[in-house]
Amino acid sequence: MTVGRGMSWRPQYRSSKFRNVYGKVANREHCFDGIPITKNVHDNHFCAVNARFLAIVTESAGGGSFLVIPLEQTGRIEPNYPKVCGHQGNVLDIKWNPFIDNIIASCSEDTSVRIWEIPEGGLKRNMTEALLELHGHSRRVGLVEWHPTTNNILFSAGYDYKVLIWNLDVGEPVKMIDCHTDVILCMSFNTDGSLLTTTCKDKKLRVIEPRSGRVLQEANCKNHRVNRVVFLGNMKRLLTTGVSRWNTRQIALWDQEDLSMPLIEEEIDGLSGLLFPFYDADTHMLYLAGKGDGNIRYYEISTEKPYLSYLMEFRSPAPQKGLGVMPKHGLDVSACEVFRFYKLVTLKGLIEPISMIVPRRSDSYQEDIYPMTPGTEPALTPDEWLGGINRDPVLMSLKEGYKKSSKMVFKAPIKEKKSVVVNGIDLLENVPPRTENELLRMFFRQQDEIRRLKEELAQKDIRIRQLQLELKNLRNSPKNC
Repeated sequence: MTVGRGMSWRPQYRSSKFRNVYGKVANREHCFDGIPITKNVHDNHFCAVNARFLAIVTESAGGGSFLVIPLEQTGRIEPNYPKVCGHQGNVLDIKWNPFIDNIIASCSEDTSVRIWEIPEGGLKRNMTEALLELHGHSRRVGLVEWHPTTNNILFSAGYDYKVLIWNLDVGEPVKMIDCHTDVILCMSFNTDGSLLTTTCKDKKLRVIEPRSGRVLQEANCKNHRVNRVVFLGNMKRLLTTGVSRWNTRQIALWDQEDLSMPLIEEEIDGLSGLLFPFYDADTHMLYLAGKGDGNIRYYEISTEKPYLSYLMEFRSPAPQKGLGVMPKHGLDVSACEVFRFYKLVTLKGLIEPISMIVPRRSDSYQEDIYPMTPGTEPALTPDEWLGGINRDPVLMSLKEGYKKSSKMVFKAPIKEKKSVVVNGIDLLENVPPRTENELLRMFFRQQDEIRRLKEELAQKDIRIRQLQLELKNLRNSPKNC
């Protein structure tokens, strides 16, 4: 598209404090090496990072596992390093709680979502017991997302085409969003978490009110097949990445209140890897990283035309499988670092930090590139949010005490209920299989169950015969006088 090419040259004549942002790869000793990164082809990042820990989904025989490494423990990781390994199927997504930095959620092909508490200083032995096991999906669970402003509200999206909203204070799903007709590919929240946007394999982009499950806007993307979506902070805009009719990679900008037509569409290139978008609301910068690419493009976004201004490209020969992103309060403000990626290089078993830096001569704190930013305190309790209250994130300054950790503690509820009823439907009832593999698995499971029940029945028959004989003997024996 010619518009895109014209836009690429514009930054040379624009005045922007971010036009010289560059990417700096950490020295080898500050990377994480020897990690058996998962070979799963699911389109996720397989990596989550916060100010204390790095978590990476690993290759494992039988069941699913992930590593949790304290950030200061860089260098080579031992092959027998302890793992979180309680799932019975491959782990498909992991996310840190934004308010409690040692709580992580994971979801898996085993249909469960689990909440784990990582001990101070990291794992000393394998962890198999989760704080909470959440069962409600009837198929594998591909995505988990924490609510951005509310403590203990977690969203999960399954291959049963449902999004479940979990209140972890009670350990149960409290809402179900059931408007999708195929697999959900991506979920993103606006700043206060009052809106959820999703992309789906049914080629539709949706903006949803999460508490009611009502679809507010819907785009049927025929010319731009959407893969990923991200809310652009408070701009009332969405950015999607996808594929054009000619199978070229493309991005599109949308007005969240009118999805009838994108504001702009721009072709990126003819490569085939999925494009992951990352948005930094503090700098209004958009980063685009392709799965299997070595480069990361970055743009500046504005509310005025041309909306999207190309800045530069970070280049590297090593292809990325996924990327973790450090929250703002974990950045090095003394180095003018505005964003940090953790790049998964599968072939080398390597996790490589990449810092995006604004070049400045002064050593003093740069107020203009670090506005107040969402911090580690929740704005709402689950009950307040479920009751209909919306509140902006509690902001913090990165200038003073930005290493301050949250005082919040996670208390796991005591669970007894065996059925999971949401919107009047028991989610744990038997659901017919959809694929041949599922059918076979169910068949063999049922065969085992039938065999077990037959054996139990045979044992009971034998016991009944024994008791009948004993009763007969008692009747026939001469009575004692």
